[in-house]
Amino acid sequence: MIKQPPYLKKGDKIAIVCPANKLKKSIAPAIALLESWGLQVIQGKSIHADHFQFAGDDKLRTADLQTFLDDADIKAIIAARGGYGGIRIIDQLDFTAFNKNPKWIAGFSDTTALLSHVQAAFHIQSIHGQMPASFEEGTRLSLETLRKALFGEELHYNYTSTAINRSGQAEGILIGGNLSLLVAMQGSVSEMDYTGKILFLEDVGEHEYAIDRMLRMLKRSGKLALLKGLIIGAFNEIEPQEIPFGQTPEELIMDIVLEYDYPVCFNFPVGHIPDNNALIVGRAAIMNVDNAEVKLAYL
Repeated sequence: MIKQPPYLKKGDKIAIVCPANKLKKSIAPAIALLESWGLQVIQGKSIHADHFQFAGDDKLRTADLQTFLDDADIKAIIAARGGYGGIRIIDQLDFTAFNKNPKWIAGFSDTTALLSHVQAAFHIQSIHGQMPASFEEGTRLSLETLRKALFGEELHYNYTSTAINRSGQAEGILIGGNLSLLVAMQGSVSEMDYTGKILFLEDVGEHEYAIDRMLRMLKRSGKLALLKGLIIGAFNEIEPQEIPFGQTPEELIMDIVLEYDYPVCFNFPVGHIPDNNALIVGRAAIMNVDNAEVKLAYL
């Protein structure tokens, strides 16, 4: 049974932590925005910590996140930024109190490790969305979708894709996140169940061959055949190769899932882009793809 954490209300306390890389700039503007939503923002020790590329060493980051997982007064935990490091601490965390009294965990990129873990191990919903380090570059709409997701307001998405989609309708639990991190979760207790799910994917800075390799790994393990629908977000900042790969991410993805009959849509506003809209991992949803027109709504 999937558990939904209580929605936030004005006056609630939330925590911001850095489970991965250290911050490169102040997140004061993001804190101000969160406070304008009526929230009390508590900053973890990792926000100001520095250990090589990390926001403090593994021990500090683990203890920082553990504090807020256990604190019943904290109603949501938002990762300040991604990078790399969540996978280094996830097995040292105790989710006992969190499982008894779920709270929202929000973030994207490297935070996919946490989102995947709480879905796979405890069937608890979480939010894939903007993080404080990306608030200033984020569109007003993307930040508003994060607020709506946290406060339980209605969320639905309608857009026109510029790529060639595969039309159809699908209902299922929404799962997904950063492709590299989802592949890194395979074979562990943090691996989500793909059966009957609508999967959304995004990634940044990966060559086409790496995207191809990771998706073929998911296909060979039987994951892609089990889906009800596939949502492709941004695959951006791809470095040019001396010898071209020969397929765009959209072309290679469609080639890999060609034999399946579920709907597939591209250009969904999610990923390492300013318009990174919030998606609720673990929530039942329905997707409708009618040529270029795409709709996603929660049930």
